[in-house]
Amino acid sequence: MIKKKKIKKSSKPCPFCAKKSEPNYIDLESLAIGVSNKKRIVSRWTTGVCEKHQLRLARAIKRARHLALLPVTDRV
Repeated sequence: MIKKKKIKKSSKPCPFCAKKSEPNYIDLESLAIGVSNKKRIVSRWTTGVCEKHQLRLARAIKRARHLALLPVTDRV
């Protein structure tokens, strides 16, 4: 018999659900939640963002990178 792994839910609520806002590629302060020190997209388990907003956050980060609002790497 195969046992299913239990998924832990974060105890803190999603910051976007709490504010009733959406991630926007122009608002770099809201995108800072999903970017690490090395300018990589962080998983939703570490940020505490829900699945719906994590997908939108990743898309907004990629748009900001394409428009050169965010750097792709931390190199200068």
